[in-house]
Amino acid sequence: MPTARPFRVAKERRLKLFLACLLLSIMAALPVQALTENERALIEATARNDVETARRLIAAGTNVNAQNEMRDSAYLLAGARGHLEILKLTLAAGADLKSTNRYGGTALIPACHYGHVETVRELLKTAIDVNHVNNLGWTAMLEVTILGDGSAPYVEITKLLIAHLANLNIADRQGVTALAHARNRGQREVVALLEAAGAR
Repeated sequence: MPTARPFRVAKERRLKLFLACLLLSIMAALPVQALTENERALIEATARNDVETARRLIAAGTNVNAQNEMRDSAYLLAGARGHLEILKLTLAAGADLKSTNRYGGTALIPACHYGHVETVRELLKTAIDVNHVNNLGWTAMLEVTILGDGSAPYVEITKLLIAHLANLNIADRQGVTALAHARNRGQREVVALLEAAGAR
C-alpha cells in the first residue's frame, strides 16, 4: 500500500516527540538543591567566561558541582562552552566527572558536539568516561558525527577520542554507528580516521 510508509514514519516521529517531552518533564520534576549566592554567581561568571570572578569564587570554596534549574554547574557549563581556563579551575577544585547535564551528558559530550578541541583535550587528561551514553543515546563520538560538520576541529576531536580508546562501534538507538553517520554526512576525513581505527 503506497501510503503505509508515510503514516508509519509520521507515527514514529510522534512517538519520538512524545518520549522527548516525557523525558524533559521527568527531568523538570527532579528536585534541584537550592544554590547559595556564591554558587549562582559562579555559574553566571562561567556563562560569561569571567575567569577572574570564577577564580575568586572557587578560591573562596564555592562548589563547582552545584547545579542550577537547568542542570548547569560551573564545571559542566565550562565544558559545554569551551571556557578552558574556568574548566581547569573547576577540575582542580574537584569537579565531579560523573555529573551530567539536562541531557544526561557528561562535560565531554557537549565539548565534542561544539568542537571545543582544547576543552576535549583537557577533559581527556582526566578519568572521564569516554564512552558515556547520554539520554539521547549518544556518546561523545556519536555527537562528533551527528552534530559536527567534519571540519578540522571535529577531525582533531576524532583523533583524540580514538587515541583515548573510545568505543567507536557504539550505535545510536536506531542502530547507526558513528562511521555510518560520518559516511552519510560526507565527513571524509572523519570516515578515514574511523575506518583506519577499525570502526564498523
